[in-house]
Amino acid sequence: MNKIAAFMRKKDIVISVDRYLIKAMSAMAQGLFASLLTGLIVKTIGEQFGLPYLVEIGAFAQNMMGPAIGVAVANALGAPPLVLFTAVITGAAGSELGGPAGAFIATLVGTECGKIVSKETKLDILITPIVSFCIGYIVADFVGPYINWFMLWLGQGIMWATELQPLWMGILVATIVGLALTAPISSAALCIMMNLTGPAAGAATAGCCAQMIGFAVMSFSVNRWGGLISQGLGTSMLQVPNIIRHPLILLPPTLAGMVTGPLSITLWHMDNLAVGAGMGTSGLVGQISTFVAMGGGVDVWIAVLLLHFILPAALTLLFAWPMRKKGWIKDEYMALDL
Repeated sequence: MNKIAAFMRKKDIVISVDRYLIKAMSAMAQGLFASLLTGLIVKTIGEQFGLPYLVEIGAFAQNMMGPAIGVAVANALGAPPLVLFTAVITGAAGSELGGPAGAFIATLVGTECGKIVSKETKLDILITPIVSFCIGYIVADFVGPYINWFMLWLGQGIMWATELQPLWMGILVATIVGLALTAPISSAALCIMMNLTGPAAGAATAGCCAQMIGFAVMSFSVNRWGGLISQGLGTSMLQVPNIIRHPLILLPPTLAGMVTGPLSITLWHMDNLAVGAGMGTSGLVGQISTFVAMGGGVDVWIAVLLLHFILPAALTLLFAWPMRKKGWIKDEYMALDL
């Protein structure tokens, strides 16, 4: 057992929640952003301004989702060069056979197996990529469709429940997805894997916006404009170390999302696409995909401004005010090293 443990350490194979569900899934989200999400933005610009070449480029980028996920996940797992390059094939196979979830699991298993045999034989240049993409393909073929089915089934269940109980599910979806965005896991990847669309996606977006805009305005006095932009248009995940030290700072943005989530469904009837549901205001992807889903009418613009920016800011400050008065929240609790 000691020899096996030493060999695993040598190959940098660490079987843990942190490695697989936090680091690897966060990398998956970056792969999605570099392909599917940015492709959507470019394609939308092309459609809106009548530029078919941009539509073509955007569509091509979206089709490269699998390889992008493969390289991103393999890189997060510390794959050596041959395994990293082979992850392009593994990710593409996983995406083709099992969607985004299939690409993730196929790359994860294929990469770890590739790392095991890497530089262990004189035929490394052949053995390592063959083992990596063959095992990845087998996993994609046998496991990928079931994982993809489960994630889609879960997403369908959430959307069905949201239609039946819009108020309570609006609160639940906004809270869970919003917290996932701030936590060191990927809300974007989860929503895309579940193909979360419609009102449930609208509520998820509202919850994510509440976290990002909420932390941006709540910590403005200490983090100033750099913090406003990095959290409001980047990610509220920057506050994770502060949240661990002072958990109560998480409460005002979360409460704001619990208000805007159901309002998104019951009053403004907001929809969104899966690619933007878990993005919030990050790169304004959540807003762009909302316009793609609902059109760019004046009423949609007003709803986006209110639910994604104005209300999250106002409600967060409102909920934070009595907590500041009692000394539960202080400016220094949210300071970032920017």
